[in-house]
Amino acid sequence: MAAKRREFLQQSATGFLLFPLLPNLFGGTSGSIPGSITPVPGNTTPMVEEPNLIGPYGPWAAAHQDHDLPRYSFRRQEWLNLDEWRVKAQQELKERMAIPDIGPAPKVTVDRRFSYDGLDIEMLSWQLPYGRPTKAMLLKPEKVTGRLPGILAFHDHGGNKYFGLRKITRSDEPQHPDMLAHQQEYYENRAWANELAKRGYVVLVPDAFTFASRRVWMQDVPDHLRQGLNDDNPEDSANIAAYNQWAGNHEHIMAKSLFSAGTTWPGVFFAEDRIALDILAARPEVDPDRLGCGGLSGGGLRTDFMAGLDDRIRCSVTVGFMSTWRDFILNKSFTHTWMSYVPLLPTELDFPEILGARVPKPTLVLNCKEDPLYSLPEMERADRMLHENFRKAGASDHYRTSFYPGGHQFSAAMQEEAFTWWDRWL
Repeated sequence: MAAKRREFLQQSATGFLLFPLLPNLFGGTSGSIPGSITPVPGNTTPMVEEPNLIGPYGPWAAAHQDHDLPRYSFRRQEWLNLDEWRVKAQQELKERMAIPDIGPAPKVTVDRRFSYDGLDIEMLSWQLPYGRPTKAMLLKPEKVTGRLPGILAFHDHGGNKYFGLRKITRSDEPQHPDMLAHQQEYYENRAWANELAKRGYVVLVPDAFTFASRRVWMQDVPDHLRQGLNDDNPEDSANIAAYNQWAGNHEHIMAKSLFSAGTTWPGVFFAEDRIALDILAARPEVDPDRLGCGGLSGGGLRTDFMAGLDDRIRCSVTVGFMSTWRDFILNKSFTHTWMSYVPLLPTELDFPEILGARVPKPTLVLNCKEDPLYSLPEMERADRMLHENFRKAGASDHYRTSFYPGGHQFSAAMQEEAFTWWDRWL
């Protein structure tokens, strides 16, 4: 399933190239905006010189977002006081996300304890005010003494919503064949949460909203939406593939329902991830002053919001989820889930500045040059934005972006850089 998704994205992304020098459609100075247009004599409809996702509307939409620095961008000259800016930027970001109030951290149940490959592991669960219980795995070195740094590890999306925490962990139970293939494709056959815990961390991996233990079951929706599927034989690979296709098609329904409820998908993610961070920080073997988070793809998205908004995150690693709103407008929104978007936010912060709201705390971004989910020039432009923010704050050494060869992945080499970054700051 993951391989087919990657192949589709690589083929579909061909031809959506960036094109410079579009005059600002809303006055002011010209901007370097992809998808330029040229008026056709005798025709009021401009001709698009380079294809983009929404044709002649692309340059207009990009210019609408890009005609000026967003209002809460730290790159604006009027923002001189770092602390004052961060408070206001984070407040505006939270309001746009419409983060739901889901109450305090609930009671945590330890469903099982065991040791595996040098680690003490606990299978946890907790009940939020809605949905089925959240399942999570907590990993730590055997015979921990004293307090260790804690990492909130986020699993990816990967077009696979049947699985969650099992994407980046291993246990004493046999791995599902789908997860063997998944870890081989995206993680170079490593369970990175396990590998990080072995280095001396307490790592908590929760299932995300709408994934695995938090997924929507067939019995939960009306018959006319089930497409003949049911919840029988759930671990069968054919059933999993059918479910994942259904769940992908269901995302627009979930997003529209969340909007109608007055919230957003990133807002729900953050609310649930903040509860998980509360649980991790309260553990007796965790030093609450040494907390980090990170993840690939959908996990990178959750990292951007969690690290940008929760000041307890001392050090973050975003993998495979960093570009610009311009990239999404013109080139790449079709490669991304409905989970990525917050209405009206682009006028206040460009996408990198969500993560940038954490300036000057240590921040690492890992990209792949051939990642079909993004355009390389826009990944590079996002890097420049973040560099500018950290430089203005006098904290250039607290930020780094690295570009690796290859497609969408968190390879062994990338993992080693991430682990070293956490080691340095935590």
